[in-house]
Amino acid sequence: MYSSRSAGSKPLFESRENPPAHYLIAHSDGGARGNPGPAGYGVVIKDESGRKVAALSEYLGHQTNNFAEYQGLIAALEYAIKHGPKALKLISDSELLVRQIKGIYKVKNAVLQDLHGRAKELIAQMEWFSIGHAFREQNQEADQLANDAMDKGMGRSSARVGAGDPPAHRALIAACSPRDRTVRGHRSSCR
Repeated sequence: MYSSRSAGSKPLFESRENPPAHYLIAHSDGGARGNPGPAGYGVVIKDESGRKVAALSEYLGHQTNNFAEYQGLIAALEYAIKHGPKALKLISDSELLVRQIKGIYKVKNAVLQDLHGRAKELIAQMEWFSIGHAFREQNQEADQLANDAMDKGMGRSSARVGAGDPPAHRALIAACSPRDRTVRGHRSSCR
């Protein structure tokens, strides 16, 4: 937990390190192909025991990856406020998002300033909130949801490689760019 204060304002974060007895953990990821480009977010929400309680995702149209990261944060906060408990630990692989929410980095982009303001309004409604950074490898399920949302929004089917897939299909999937998720020269997408 971090405390962020401006003169005369309520702290954005209370300086409580330990979470309450009941809280949610949200792994959030956003992305855009082309940046800006087709964008989406994915959020996996678990309770404090690690049981998955929700998987959220949405295609966002033509946006930036930072826009998508903020939309994932906002979706997680809205879920916690609506369904409870109003205690949330958010994990994101976006260092920019985490540092902007903690007040370490300034928010210079006008669109992100609006989203940052919305996130702060939602955080103020929480009883407890924490945000932290994780590497992409630790955020794979949220990344998968974000990519699935982008695929669906772009009218692509998600091609997943499985042990029973024919060798030609596995080879096609292996040729994919891991970030773009699109096979060069083909319309298939990969996972």
